[in-house]
Amino acid sequence: MPNAPRLTGAFLWLLALAAGLSVANLYYNQPLLPDIARTFGVSAARVSAVATSTQVGYAVGLLLFVPLGDLVERRRLVLALLAAVTVALVAASAAPTLPLLAASGALIGATTVVPQILVPLAAGLAPPAARGRVVGRVVSGILVGILAARVVSGAVGRLVGWRAMFLVAAALMLALALALARWLPRTPPAAARDADAPTSYGALLRSLVTLAREQPVLRDAASLGALFFAAFSAFWTTLAFRLDTPPLHYGSAVAGAFGLLGITGALAAPIAGRFADRGTPRRAVGAAIAVNAVAWVLFLLAGDTLWGIAAGVVLLDAGTQAAQVSNQSRIYALPAPLHSRLNTVFMVTYFVGGALGSVAGAVAWAGWGWAGVCGVGFGTLVVAGVMYVAGPKRRDG
Repeated sequence: MPNAPRLTGAFLWLLALAAGLSVANLYYNQPLLPDIARTFGVSAARVSAVATSTQVGYAVGLLLFVPLGDLVERRRLVLALLAAVTVALVAASAAPTLPLLAASGALIGATTVVPQILVPLAAGLAPPAARGRVVGRVVSGILVGILAARVVSGAVGRLVGWRAMFLVAAALMLALALALARWLPRTPPAAARDADAPTSYGALLRSLVTLAREQPVLRDAASLGALFFAAFSAFWTTLAFRLDTPPLHYGSAVAGAFGLLGITGALAAPIAGRFADRGTPRRAVGAAIAVNAVAWVLFLLAGDTLWGIAAGVVLLDAGTQAAQVSNQSRIYALPAPLHSRLNTVFMVTYFVGGALGSVAGAVAWAGWGWAGVCGVGFGTLVVAGVMYVAGPKRRDG
């Protein structure tokens, strides 16, 4: 085991693979929601608690666990989290009631924060001129994990039921833990590299508030990211229900297959990274707002056709992921010893936005159908556009 990591191509691919396999845990439930609702005999609005609790749990995990990447050795932290999420996935597979499944989802979310420990690790190892491309590569792995999760869970749910999907996920996490125990190097925490870094957990958490108050680029990037992910989550939380109702009448397998179209997001991420390396990440965010707005117009006008939804998914995934890479590249241009905590503030805000988007999407679907969901998504992008115009105009921010 090497004492100090080198950012070789193979090591970067390992980080991308680990991030993708881990983040998939957050998305397995989305295509399965109609099947879960039928199992427990509940409405679409009630079963959405599974997706919402998972995202809320993730936000809590980001707040409580990711900052530890600046305080403790990251390899040990990653392995502990993988062990915990394996147990949570097994619990979800055996949940006898919807509330217990939602509680298991919250635990899955809280312990699925490994990607957000690996992204700042990669960013800190990269030379400044290549940081955007490196972040883009790892985020591409995350995006492939997200789309694969939807495809695999839809197929597994159709073939052997939704409970089996959580057992498959647990087996994958166990295998990943064994692989990273062998290959993930030990890296010194910020506390060992920076005399000004917090040396206690309480001081570490308090420093998050200070960073949010003192870093305007962080506030801008996190707020815009939250709006993007709110619209994104409103769509994916309700897509399976849209496909399950007239005039479409498709099941979880088709809902999961739409995840394949998310490959556009994986392709957009490294392109956005190159823009970031040229010093124009915020312009890429502005372009992403326009792309996603077009996606929601398509969902509204052609949402009763497969081609209309498919075209919208291509645009929505590409725009959302390009915005995420661009916003994260902006915060990683700030001092390296802050990276884990900067990423914590960014991702907590991001997933709180996602959780609110899931709730808003489910409520809109229950009250106003697909048109209501489209109103939530497009309205969120309008707010993002106003923030973009009013935000910082510096070239690097």
